Amino acid sequence: MDLDDIRRIKKPEIVIGEDLALLSVAELEHRVHLLESEIVRIREAIAGKQSSKAAADAFFRS
Repeated sequence: MDLDDIRRIKKPEIVIGEDLALLSVAELEHRVHLLESEIVRIREAIAGKQSSKAAADAFFRS
């Protein structure tokens, strides 16, 4: 691992369970937006995997 690799490692923007007392309202709203975007991304991944599984199940049932 060289220095460029170390520089690329970023601290996660959101840490689950982190103390929220020191964050401003704007920071909390930004955090909610990030989490909602991530939920959408995860649900899309789930839907894609369910579609693939359904297609495979249908193929192997034939």
